[in-house]
Amino acid sequence: MTDYDGFARAYSAANEDNLLNAWYERPAMVELAGDVRGRRVLDAGCGSGPLTAALRDKGADASGFDLSPAMIALARERLGDGVDLRVADLAARLPYDDPAFDVAVCSLALHYLQDWAGPLGELRRVLRPGGRLVVSVPHPAAYLFNYPGSDYFALTRYSEEFTFGDQSAVLTYWHRPLHAMTDAFTQAGFRICAVSEPPWSPDTPAELLPANASERTAFVCFLFFVLQAP
Repeated sequence: MTDYDGFARAYSAANEDNLLNAWYERPAMVELAGDVRGRRVLDAGCGSGPLTAALRDKGADASGFDLSPAMIALARERLGDGVDLRVADLAARLPYDDPAFDVAVCSLALHYLQDWAGPLGELRRVLRPGGRLVVSVPHPAAYLFNYPGSDYFALTRYSEEFTFGDQSAVLTYWHRPLHAMTDAFTQAGFRICAVSEPPWSPDTPAELLPANASERTAFVCFLFFVLQAP
């Protein structure tokens, strides 16, 4: 997995109010999580906590974890002492009892992992029967656009370089085709309730939208799943 500790603050600041994270992905995750008032919600791979904060503001009893201690430190700055925040690895056994949560969200985290079986099994373990898991990942079709000579159907490790403020960083991901994602969900015992390609938030500032925004309704950027534990 990518080590965020060296550029955590720059990454967090860059994603605070940008188009794809702040006005597209996060609002979609909050919407798909449903009514979280009074519910125990786990933010798996919470980063600096913007989604955790949004769910808490909707009335959730929110908890979160991330592999990066620097990200968790930023999340504590944002959320204070009233939210259970832990350093933990999505690829290992999670430090929670079962079943501890009504809802789990996993925002743009699974694509860092080659193996999904263990993480999905752990998320299922900590969810109550009938609990909901909401997942966002890079849209697999975008991989075809960005890497037209690649094999869409192969599980493939790839890296991309980004600039966050005045810092550059290389992020490493695993591409997998759509059927491999849905197979992983069902093999972990989840029922797929929805596959979503939502529009951007209607509150998005006009200056952030692309020039051809009036000709389209959404981005081929992220793909969202709503899953239910048995």
